[in-house]
Amino acid sequence: MGRQSLYTEEFRKDAIALYRAADGQRTYAAVAADLGISGETLRTWVRKDTARNGRQEARSTAGGETQADELARLRAENARLRGAEKGMAARTRHPAPGSRVFRERGEVKTRRWDFISDHRAEFGVQRLCRVLGTSRSGYYRHLATEDARAEHAAEEAATVAEIRAIHAEHRSAYGAPRVHAELRSRGRKINRKRVTRLMRIHHVVGRHLRRSKRTTIADKSAPSVPDLVMRDFTATAVDTKWCGDITYIPVGSSWLFLATVIDICSRRVVGWSIADHMRTDLVTDAIEMAVRTRGGDVGGVIFHSDRGTQYTAAAFVDVCRRHGIQQSRGRVGSSYDNALAESFFQGLKREWLHGRSWTSKSQARLDLFEWLSYFNRRRRHSALGYLTPVEFEQRLIASSTLSVAA
Repeated sequence: MGRQSLYTEEFRKDAIALYRAADGQRTYAAVAADLGISGETLRTWVRKDTARNGRQEARSTAGGETQADELARLRAENARLRGAEKGMAARTRHPAPGSRVFRERGEVKTRRWDFISDHRAEFGVQRLCRVLGTSRSGYYRHLATEDARAEHAAEEAATVAEIRAIHAEHRSAYGAPRVHAELRSRGRKINRKRVTRLMRIHHVVGRHLRRSKRTTIADKSAPSVPDLVMRDFTATAVDTKWCGDITYIPVGSSWLFLATVIDICSRRVVGWSIADHMRTDLVTDAIEMAVRTRGGDVGGVIFHSDRGTQYTAAAFVDVCRRHGIQQSRGRVGSSYDNALAESFFQGLKREWLHGRSWTSKSQARLDLFEWLSYFNRRRRHSALGYLTPVEFEQRLIASSTLSVAA
């Protein structure tokens, strides 16, 4: 019997769908880098799936949707969603072409220097300075520093352009702290207060928290399990404490549900499952993915959740027992007892799902999968010193290795 793959079937299917959704605009290596796998691995998955679907399509009967039909439908849906994203940009607070550059009562008063320069041949500098209530020394100092000011203005314009690019790259979710961290990671030496000021002046704003809806249905008859976390969402090493929860994603008139497993130390989502139901399989699949991600040996790790029926079901208890996972549960109706998992879902809906809607479950699932991969490998976390979860784990491993060597 061969060694079990680190990647679940669900993960492989979503990775294949993500590559195909790029429609040739991204290479295997580029998509694979976002997922933490090699380009050759992704290429192999896609080729095998293409061959398998080709055989299935050959055997398909009339009246069913073929692979080609589904691919055409998904491409059309993807084009429609791209158009909707362009519409979001039109609702930002940038001035429209042909509109006033300055808001009412916001005109810049220092234009008096330009006025003096434009009319000094006719009226003389001394007279103009007296009428405008300023000094000749101030005017000449302004002229002497014109080149330096032009250079500063050009540098500031370049900085604002880079800020806007980072803001757009992260779907307008980043505020000043994360934009500053991203700039510093790119080698830019810039003060955080300056980033805040430029974002405020140019109306570059991150998204804010929205009230979320709870999906927990408690099972009052379930055996009692202690709270081993007690609202202490910190850990000094990975795979000591995990937490998880379930959230919903509206898709047309129906729903998709997302179950997660988050490592409390690194904030990395080590396991997840996406389905159109809330049966126990949803949470057991998420745990199984987390176990595979960590190489199969997770004995002793604490998994903290709420008291929803999925987490108290016998099938979930059996999975935890089989892998040596200790269950921990918060109180009924207290979101603070599972605050880290709740915070993760708030970030998901604020940064990625806000203002968007889907009619296709396959497209919604693909967007969720893309964000989860983005969160682990590219999204900077304030609790981690503005490192990404994967970067934080890599530094933690490197630090432990150096300590052992010493």
